[in-house]
Amino acid sequence: MSQASHHARQFTANRSALLDLYDMLPEDQGKFAAWDGGMSFIGLADHLSGSLTRFMGLIAGEGMGAPAPASTSLDEARQRLRDTHETAVSAIEGMNDADLDRRVPAFGGREMPVRALLDMVTTHEVHHKGQVWMMARMVGVQPPMFVKMG
Repeated sequence: MSQASHHARQFTANRSALLDLYDMLPEDQGKFAAWDGGMSFIGLADHLSGSLTRFMGLIAGEGMGAPAPASTSLDEARQRLRDTHETAVSAIEGMNDADLDRRVPAFGGREMPVRALLDMVTTHEVHHKGQVWMMARMVGVQPPMFVKMG
C-alpha cells in the first residue's frame, strides 16, 4: 500500500464512522450544542467540512480560502461532510511520495511536509469527532464504532 493510500484509508476510517453517526442523528437535533457557546451538530459538521477544504487548499497551493456559509439544516451539513470527504480522498489517493514530502506553508508562517499536514487533518477530525460522539449520547443516540473498518 502506498503512503498516500495509507493516509486516505486512515482518514476514511474516521470520517466514515462520523458520517454513519450523522446519518443517525434526528434532523430536529441539528442545532443542539453541549454547552453554552459550543458548536452544534451543524456547526461541527460545517467546521470539519470547512477545515478539510482549507487544509486541502494549503496542500494544493491555493491557500486557506474563505469559509463557506453556514449550513441551514442537518441534512445540508451531512451532504457537505460527504462531498468534502470524497474530494479530499480523491486528492490524497492521487499523491505520490514526492507530493507527500513537499513542504507547504501552514500555520503561523511555518512550513510542513504534506504528510504532516495530512496527519494533522486526521487528528483534528478525531478531536471533534469525540465531541460529536458525546453530544449524540446526550440526545439519546448510541454512536457506532468510533472507526469504520474495511
